Amino acid sequence: MFFDPMYFIFALPALILGLYAQMKVKSTFSKYSKIAARSGMTGADAARRILDSNGLYNVTIERVGGFLSDHYDPSKKVLRLSPDVYNTNSIAAVGVAAHESGHALQDQAGYMPLNFRSAMVPAVQFGSWLGPVIFMLGFFMSGGRSGSFGTQIAWIGVGLFAMVALFAIVTLPVELNASSRAKESLVNLGIISQDDRSGVSSVLNAAALTYIAAAVQAISTLLYYVFLLTGSRRRD
Repeated sequence: MFFDPMYFIFALPALILGLYAQMKVKSTFSKYSKIAARSGMTGADAARRILDSNGLYNVTIERVGGFLSDHYDPSKKVLRLSPDVYNTNSIAAVGVAAHESGHALQDQAGYMPLNFRSAMVPAVQFGSWLGPVIFMLGFFMSGGRSGSFGTQIAWIGVGLFAMVALFAIVTLPVELNASSRAKESLVNLGIISQDDRSGVSSVLNAAALTYIAAAVQAISTLLYYVFLLTGSRRRD
């Protein structure tokens, strides 16, 4: 199983897309990190302006370590920004900060996909590591025989990992909607000019590609698991 050539047929496209997405994010962020936003605001300033303009005074902004580790925590109402975003007044920084602020706006509006994704987090954390373990255990126990007890266990592993794939799919509209809210807020509040909007779009589109790659990877892995089990049935 560990050296099954079929695995690479399923996984290679997702791997290539993932590597390209990571390179695209780094290169695009680096490019627009050198261009200052019209307002001169840092990412933290832009986020605060967007939040306050929507009455979200209760959402705090924190500086965290790491490269592009930015995220919004709906449970604690905290927006966390990485150093390159928090302290920088570039188009890239305000774009990323505005995107994370977009998640706070979704939370305020009760945006259903965000609520659904948040509710899935415990199950996904559980299924992301336990699903593959249970699948492999059941698959080896089955010895490739369909209808066996091991096969039933393997299908439980597939079901658990399916939560990971579903989470990745649900993430896509959440991220795209946050980017749309971000671009609208940045222009309406005068943080960037209309000319700067294309730069913000480039940064956020590159980031969106990483979520697409994650979804493709999760779906490819899930399909591989299903292929192994259904292939076992055909051999029987």
